[in-house]
Amino acid sequence: MSTVMIQPTGISPADVLAVARGTAKVVLDPATVDAMATSRAIVDGIEAAGRPVYGVSTGFGALANTFVAPERRAELQHALIRSHAAGVGAPMPREVVRAMMLLRVRSLALGRSGVRPLVAEALVDLLNHEVTPWVPEHGSLGASGDLAPLAHCALVLLGEGWVLGPAGERLDAAEALRRVGLAPIELAAKEGLALINGTDGMLGMLLLAIHDARHLFAMADVTAALAIEAMLGSERPFLPELHAIRPHPGQAASAANIHRLLQDSRVMDSHRDDLAHAVQDAYSMRCAPQVAGAARDTLDFVETVAGRELMSVVDNPVVLPDGRVESTGNFHGAPLGFAADYLAIAAAEVGAIAERRVDRLLDVTRNRELPAFLSPDAGVNSGLMIAQYTAAGIVAENRRLAAPASVDSLPTSGMQEDHVSMGWAAAKKLRTVLDNLTSLLAVELLAAVRGLQLRAPLEPSPAGRAAVAALGGIAGEPGPDVFLAPVMEAAREVLAGPELRAAIELQIGPLS
Repeated sequence: MSTVMIQPTGISPADVLAVARGTAKVVLDPATVDAMATSRAIVDGIEAAGRPVYGVSTGFGALANTFVAPERRAELQHALIRSHAAGVGAPMPREVVRAMMLLRVRSLALGRSGVRPLVAEALVDLLNHEVTPWVPEHGSLGASGDLAPLAHCALVLLGEGWVLGPAGERLDAAEALRRVGLAPIELAAKEGLALINGTDGMLGMLLLAIHDARHLFAMADVTAALAIEAMLGSERPFLPELHAIRPHPGQAASAANIHRLLQDSRVMDSHRDDLAHAVQDAYSMRCAPQVAGAARDTLDFVETVAGRELMSVVDNPVVLPDGRVESTGNFHGAPLGFAADYLAIAAAEVGAIAERRVDRLLDVTRNRELPAFLSPDAGVNSGLMIAQYTAAGIVAENRRLAAPASVDSLPTSGMQEDHVSMGWAAAKKLRTVLDNLTSLLAVELLAAVRGLQLRAPLEPSPAGRAAVAALGGIAGEPGPDVFLAPVMEAAREVLAGPELRAAIELQIGPLS
């Protein structure tokens, strides 16, 4: 079993994936324990001196000027967690909650939050015992961070609230802790605030989305190439010299992928010297790398933003090594909200251009002598007609979801928090856009495979052969209509999984 060690330098995106989607155990580097103990000693000194410090000896938000007596400061932290655990709606997926908890541990372990090591250790215990808090989907405005979602996580540390059961059911947290041999903890001054004042939910979702988008954008090149091959398109628009004169790196990478994918194809050979063939392909074919490449460049930018956040101390107030405790705005999720919105726009367009290729593949007037809707007996049979309807509906939804969440600020907390990021909403809808993109590319994969099957006896490219082999046993040969929904679900699994890409790369080398 793998282990993720949280070090003073932080953790990597791969660490987040290993914990969120796997069963990697989490360990705190002793140096982080020392850093937390040092910062806690500063908070204890402030308490002893009786100095007014936000979140230590005062209330929160609009109540920042309300002094809290020393004997009630532990009560203040517990009350904070209970009142802020105010989310509603369906539970967030296990992987998101685990990512969020790991990232909160990471931030606390940097030694700028003034918490005792046992607080971070308690979160680590939840992760290692696979106790996943029930975190409702609605509640965060992305400033001051992901307050409500993180409060639902922190509440479980107190032996209160709910956790996710094995089948997604809601269970009592106290009982869940008892079953795995864990005891609730008592919070001291500053610790409740430190548990909830961060961007960990939106960052966790963004890191998961980045990983998924990397795979999907590579597979978008695969499905585009297969569709172009099935439509007897030209490979010439993807020549490297044509992309060197417009030096966007993502465009060059996507074009190189598509060009390689189209080699060693008898289907492509069949029309290469045909002077009557179309001089220029439609934009959805010819401009595939311009769109997918721009999405790749967007993803690179988003990955840079997420990488910076992964090194950041996101809390308020923060405890500095020289003993000062200063208020910050680092919890504001604008960088992550903007990035998530930007990537959602890019991913929506990758899906939109894929759907346009599907439409061409099915249209007897534009698909270069393939049968209508890719059915050998169109009329009695409808082929993939309604699969394209489904794709069109998903494109429409993605366009709605591509409207940015991060411009929609609403003031809260008695106008103290008068501008918020909506980063949680931006990251959450980005995940929906990517899930929808998976379905769109699966429809293109299915249509392209059907088109290549109908080009027989011409042999397709190595990528085409791999795709036909992957889907042939699921979709069968072209013929009478079948119950299509399970075929489309299976195509989704093939598209989302690593096997088809691995089979293609075994033949042509790694895809960019």
